[in-house]
Amino acid sequence: MPDAYRTLTRTDDGAVTTVTLSRPDAHNALNQDLIGELTRCFEEISDDESVRVVVLAGEGRSFCAGADIGYMRETAAFSYGENLEDARRLGMMYWTIDACPKPLVARVHGAAMGGGAGLIAVADVAVADAEVRFAFSEVRLGIAPASISHFVVRKVGVSHARSLFITGERFGVERAQEIGLVHNVVSSEDDLDAAVDEKVGELLQGGPVAQATIKALLRRLETTEPMEVPGLSSRVISEQRTGEEGQEGLAAFLEKRDPRWSTDR
Repeated sequence: MPDAYRTLTRTDDGAVTTVTLSRPDAHNALNQDLIGELTRCFEEISDDESVRVVVLAGEGRSFCAGADIGYMRETAAFSYGENLEDARRLGMMYWTIDACPKPLVARVHGAAMGGGAGLIAVADVAVADAEVRFAFSEVRLGIAPASISHFVVRKVGVSHARSLFITGERFGVERAQEIGLVHNVVSSEDDLDAAVDEKVGELLQGGPVAQATIKALLRRLETTEPMEVPGLSSRVISEQRTGEEGQEGLAAFLEKRDPRWSTDR
């Protein structure tokens, strides 16, 4: 069993693991403890073969309100070197979540500000209720959303990122869905769990090796030269077709049965 956490909870339900940010009195704002525990938790999940799908949620009234006020006050007194080390820990948290080979669904409610919106950017699927408010508000504190910038730009594109980063404006779920930060919207928070369960059920029908391969392939394509893409994609699909999972998937299709990995929530 994983070691206990203080600022989050990990709940395992069969092949589905739910990670819940658990600082409700602070709207699940990120501080050093939560950053460290999220990093450790997703490292453990990445290596846990029993986990097929991960849900990231927030306890209380908000998904994640960004950086904790006390944490920001502390960093204001840091030297450049201390700030550099702290920023590296924060960046590693996002990188670790993004690199997790398991499909990740974000369950978003209340507010997702700054680094909280960054957590949505590293999720594979984001489900939100219609009342959620978003912002990349760092600029209003005189800083840049540097730690999340790569993931947000990849998710929503340069044009939207520039506009939202520079203004720091708040925006609603309609725009979040329009730009691709959020994928599914439900009318109220009461409908969130059912919508998340539905998405988890869909993910459990996919091959876990194929899902991990897709995530890794998309990251590799970001830095692959265009002329090298055909070779890369050919190798990936050939490995998948001749692999155990690909062979099982094809056999199941031809035999009109569910593949061995397929399971209900």
